[in-house]
Amino acid sequence: MKNTIGMIGCALGAVLLLAACAPQVTTNVPDVLTVQTAGGGTENGSAQADAGEPRTVTVTAAETVKAAPDMAQIVYEITTEDKDAQVCQQKNGETLDAVIAYLKEQGAAENSIKTSDFSLNPQYEYPGGGRQVLVGYEMDTELTVSDVPVDQVGQLLTGAVSAGANRIRDVSYYASSYDEAYDTALGLAMEMAREKAEAIAHAGGCQVTDVLNVTESADRQSGRYVESGISRNMMAVEAAQDSAVEMTVMAGEMDVEAEVTVVYRLLPR
Repeated sequence: MKNTIGMIGCALGAVLLLAACAPQVTTNVPDVLTVQTAGGGTENGSAQADAGEPRTVTVTAAETVKAAPDMAQIVYEITTEDKDAQVCQQKNGETLDAVIAYLKEQGAAENSIKTSDFSLNPQYEYPGGGRQVLVGYEMDTELTVSDVPVDQVGQLLTGAVSAGANRIRDVSYYASSYDEAYDTALGLAMEMAREKAEAIAHAGGCQVTDVLNVTESADRQSGRYVESGISRNMMAVEAAQDSAVEMTVMAGEMDVEAEVTVVYRLLPR
């Protein structure tokens, strides 16, 4: 009997010892339970998120308007050759001065005329045997005149060739009303963006309110100029006259495009 009581006492002691060594776990039960909504957040938290981060829609729109080119830019090339480098350069300078004088006589402003790309290159012949023989020099100079009224282009081509220019490097057109046309295209692009945003919002059961952000795509400044495609040797006045007729036909119209990306705020309908 005493043995039984002793065994019971030992068992109770072991239980008490294990209970003392076990980690203590405390559970706090909140007074209020918050139920999570189907959207993944709490009702209170969702309202806060909507207040801090509004629903938005982002659209991109582009519009194009037409503009009539009324001005032109002409790039001439003056080429001279001579056995002596100094004489070659002198001839080129004299011809250049003659062409510039003609352009000024026709009303071209001095600040609209510029020269560039001077080059003086030796010319060789190869008689054979791996030899090269210097036979002379060639000098090229480019001359650019801007702000030329379109109706004077043919006249300036013909006259400049008569004055000594022997190549038309490039002719391009541009519209002095480009900025005004671009502003018009920009306004039309904004209207289109609003229409697209409202269509998207209506399909989603929302309504468009205010604009949160607008990004204008890079203004296509290169669109200011329309290349005529004319680039040819002009060794005779008749060739210049032929090109003048062709250029008159090619003036046409130019496209002025604007593109915007707009972010709108959305609200439930």
